[in-house]
Amino acid sequence: MTIETMREFYEARPFRPFTLHLADGRNVTVQHPEFMAYHPEGGTLVVFQPGGALKILDVNLITEIETLSQPRG
Repeated sequence: MTIETMREFYEARPFRPFTLHLADGRNVTVQHPEFMAYHPEGGTLVVFQPGGALKILDVNLITEIETLSQPRG
């Protein structure tokens, strides 16, 4: 996965929650754009989880992005 592809999902308006599928089989859900941050040069992504936990991910290990719901309108 490239950081440019990640930005498309992150910056989409209206924002739609999405799940990142990783090469090791884990899944990480991004419920809101404020719960995610990425390094401007790419490579590293941080996703904040409920309860204060966070996941630090290598963007190259993301194999798929799955959109979770339709925007309300």
